[in-house]
Amino acid sequence: MHLFFSVGEPSGDQHTAHLIEEIRKRNPDATFSAFGGPEMQAAGCHVEVRLTDYAVMGILNVLPLIFKFIQLIRQAGAYLEAHRPDAVILVDFPGFNWWVARKAKSLGIPVFYYLPPQLWAWAPWRIRRVRKNVDYILSGLKFEKAWYESRGIKVDYIGHPFFDEVASKELDNNLLSELKQSEKIVGVLPGSRTNEVTRNFPVMLQIVSQLATQFPQATFPVACYREAHLKLCEQFIEEAKLSHLPIQLYLKKTSEIIESADCCLMVSGSVSLEMLARKTPAVVLYRSHWGMYFLAQLLITCKYMSLPNLIADRELMPEFPSVGSPARDVAKITTILSDWLCTPLSLERARRKLSSLYDETVIPGASAQAALAILSKIEPAPQQKSAA
Repeated sequence: MHLFFSVGEPSGDQHTAHLIEEIRKRNPDATFSAFGGPEMQAAGCHVEVRLTDYAVMGILNVLPLIFKFIQLIRQAGAYLEAHRPDAVILVDFPGFNWWVARKAKSLGIPVFYYLPPQLWAWAPWRIRRVRKNVDYILSGLKFEKAWYESRGIKVDYIGHPFFDEVASKELDNNLLSELKQSEKIVGVLPGSRTNEVTRNFPVMLQIVSQLATQFPQATFPVACYREAHLKLCEQFIEEAKLSHLPIQLYLKKTSEIIESADCCLMVSGSVSLEMLARKTPAVVLYRSHWGMYFLAQLLITCKYMSLPNLIADRELMPEFPSVGSPARDVAKITTILSDWLCTPLSLERARRKLSSLYDETVIPGASAQAALAILSKIEPAPQQKSAA
């Protein structure tokens, strides 16, 4: 059995690596190929193209890469024609994956969408593309299952793999001990994409600067996803003349920072689920361009950005989509974080809300459930009769 994956997000790369491991446990002879990322490659998947290297958000960021994406779409189509896998499994990254789904469907290859894009939030009309080109949805969100089912889509609710990954991940205990020596810790998560770091980290530094003045005993560990992001953050710190502040940059230590932090300042993204899993209160910031902001106001039908807020349908994590001058948002965010740091009861109240939502919504074994769902729906290839 040959399975092909198309994965363009760093978080999707991680989830898919675990899914590959679970499929291999149940079918050791399975082979895997992908337009994907390094974690999938480490899990034994042949990665034809490092698609995660092109992870961007927003039309203004996609435009400079449009010809590259057209080339990659053609390359993916040619690969599917040449190799005819038993199934195509898409993970998020809709702008690219719609085209992969369309090509696979035209070739008669079953198409699964694992952790599909949040159409119910920003593009409900695109359900037509799902009906036409996707055979099965594997949903990580309980309310999402009902949304797809009400529109006639075949969907399984398998839970979200983030929670299993958090539960099974071995943390760096030495780093945890080092971090927890500080009296107060505010984790800073500037995003997993370069354009997110570029837009958000300078504003985050303004907030950190104000908090450091109010709480001289506080430290501010920064979670950098890539080496290039760490260098970029160093540059921003130097340009802002804030090297004297207790800011420490860490590479690929997001989980340790979330686990040790009293609270976090983060960019909107799926990492908010790890905040929920570790019951760490956070404020969500997302800087955008004016054009993207107005487009979002026209198109987005959901009132929340972060997944815990979407799941709960209420604001557990204060959110700040920010455009133009950030001064007002900086002041509001600083006030919230300051209240958490100086009022233990307020911080504990925020933790209890996350803990309650976690207990209500999380089911274990998402990657295993996804593997079972995929394998149960793929028809085994017919065996040729031997000659008499």
